[in-house]
Amino acid sequence: MTTTITSKGQVTIPAGLREAIGLHEGDKLDFHLDAEGRLMVEVVGGTLADLKGLLPKPPRSLSIAEMDEAIGQGGEA
Repeated sequence: MTTTITSKGQVTIPAGLREAIGLHEGDKLDFHLDAEGRLMVEVVGGTLADLKGLLPKPPRSLSIAEMDEAIGQGGEA
């Protein structure tokens, strides 16, 4: 894929590429050169808050005693 650098040094990442790697508005990218002088671009990881909602809510809350028991059993509740 080819893109053009604007007078402000900006580039547009083609939509197909953004979709393929899951880029969204506000995502951060890290640019650096590798040992051979090639330009490398990596998606910068998000914050812990970005993980909210990733896992489904558990069917019920556990009591402290149930958590302690599960820890004692090596996590098998």
